[in-house]
Amino acid sequence: MAQTTTAAREPRQHDTREAVLFGGVYGSVLACSMVAALTQYGHTSRASRRYDALWLLVTALASALAHGYAHYIAEREPHRRWDALHTLVDEWPLVTAVLPTVLLLAGAGWGWWPPNGVEYAAFVLNIVLLFALGLVTARRSHRPWPAALLIGAVDALLGVVVVVANAVIK
Repeated sequence: MAQTTTAAREPRQHDTREAVLFGGVYGSVLACSMVAALTQYGHTSRASRRYDALWLLVTALASALAHGYAHYIAEREPHRRWDALHTLVDEWPLVTAVLPTVLLLAGAGWGWWPPNGVEYAAFVLNIVLLFALGLVTARRSHRPWPAALLIGAVDALLGVVVVVANAVIK
């Protein structure tokens, strides 16, 4: 007679490092693409930068909600009452990854720095974040420094592709 173990009944818990890397990369790429999309029309007033910051935050929350819900549905196992909420909370790295860009845009909207050209700083910030995430994750996986630097560079290249695609589309 087969026994059902407790682990078999528990929904799959995602590794924290996996969640941080996935959410960080997803959030950084999302921030790059949203900044590119929101600045496409050249609106650079303080009010438009505050709007951009809010829209980026709303988009990140909606993306986290959709991704968490997809995980919840995809597991196809019996769920306990609060499993859906726990699955959504596990998406915190995605939202956290866009917060530096939200702050950068909001700061331009609040007059901390000029609102014109802040998208370039946002692109650089997210490319650096992508590089750092790749580098740190590779080093934590005990990869040698040359391999870790290469992985970080490839992750950063993802952000550069978004920036270049935006320039070509404009």
